[in-house]
Amino acid sequence: MSKPFTPKVVTANALLEGDVIYLTADDQWSRTIKDAEVIEDEAHGDLRVLFGQSQPGDVVGVYLADVTITENGPQPVHFREEFRTKGPSNYNHGKQAELV
Repeated sequence: MSKPFTPKVVTANALLEGDVIYLTADDQWSRTIKDAEVIEDEAHGDLRVLFGQSQPGDVVGVYLADVTITENGPQPVHFREEFRTKGPSNYNHGKQAELV
């Protein structure tokens, strides 16, 4: 018996900047997870990943990441994905610079 499909978002890295990005419902890429399209159907998820992979000049490493739905939008389930939402791990660059 297969495992039930849980909510997910499509994530990747922007090719030129390296930033973590999320696919939105209107086929755009956002740097914030709250803008991401939440996918609750496996077949739809597969199609969205294929859509992301069809943009090799813009993105790399497209995959589905598990999320939970909160009142603030989708939130990562796994530590790795939580870490990716925070931006580069070297201080005062990218998303971390905005926190200062």
